[in-house]
Amino acid sequence: MAVRHQLIRRPPEAVWAVLADGSRYADWVVGTDSSRPKDDGWPDVGSAIAYTVRVGPYSAEGDTVVRLCEPLRRLELEARSGALGTARIAIELRPWGDETLLIMDEHPLRGPGGLLHNALLDALLQLRHRAMLGRLADLVENETAPGGEASGRPSAGGQGTATPAPGTP
Repeated sequence: MAVRHQLIRRPPEAVWAVLADGSRYADWVVGTDSSRPKDDGWPDVGSAIAYTVRVGPYSAEGDTVVRLCEPLRRLELEARSGALGTARIAIELRPWGDETLLIMDEHPLRGPGGLLHNALLDALLQLRHRAMLGRLADLVENETAPGGEASGRPSAGGQGTATPAPGTP
């Protein structure tokens, strides 16, 4: 089981706004080339987003289904990657002063990932999560705040408060 946390220097509402936008997952999920809602209900239970993963000239399609949704608090997803199997991804948001502590827990459920699950796979997931949660924090922290002003807070990576160009992590 790979559990990782990230302190995001914005309130839970700002983090949830990104999580609740199914078209933005490719902006922060490592390995995802594109994402798009499969229906209009994301992140309602049972709704899904489709995604494409590219490695060099190869690409694969998959989808992620919402299994549990408690707005502003918790989102549990099942990522389905065809022959590779499925994984459970639980994202919890905890208010931390005027910031958000995000906790991500991912583990394989079915298929080869579930059968071959071991400490090495967990270590690889930890590396992926470190990059993913850093991207998510940068994305949320650099979003324009309500009222059109930049958040005014430094990003987790110290990159300032410039808003990234569309489609970039």
